[in-house]
Amino acid sequence: METLAAINRWLAKQHVVTWCVANRGELWCANAFYFYDPQAVAFYILSEDQTRHSQMTGLNAQVAGTVNGQPKTVALIRGVQFTGEIRRLDGEESATLRAKYNRRFPVARVLSAPMWEIRLHELKFTDNTLGFGKKLHWIRDSGTQ
Repeated sequence: METLAAINRWLAKQHVVTWCVANRGELWCANAFYFYDPQAVAFYILSEDQTRHSQMTGLNAQVAGTVNGQPKTVALIRGVQFTGEIRRLDGEESATLRAKYNRRFPVARVLSAPMWEIRLHELKFTDNTLGFGKKLHWIRDSGTQ
């Protein structure tokens, strides 16, 4: 099984990401609906500039986070942990990705929040449906696909 392809298929079926930022010794996490781009290996989210996490992020910051389902049985647990970099998008880049986001979440068309990219550096996918504790790892530019 191709590692990144398996992770991509699962992420395409989910819709909420949790990401955490650190700034001057303070930690903060946030949740958002996401559009995932498997070619870029990145999440695209909306977040207002005045939120605590956006202010801690600034224009660019390191992040870590998760995407997970909510199964009631341990044998069905599946989830992704990740590290990456978050940055605020502007101009044409923002407009192009926002159109894709709006197709996935039509209600977002009425929101004016800026578009952000979480470019993933590392992914760890736990998939108990493949066996208890089964982990798939991907690291950007490592050759692991």
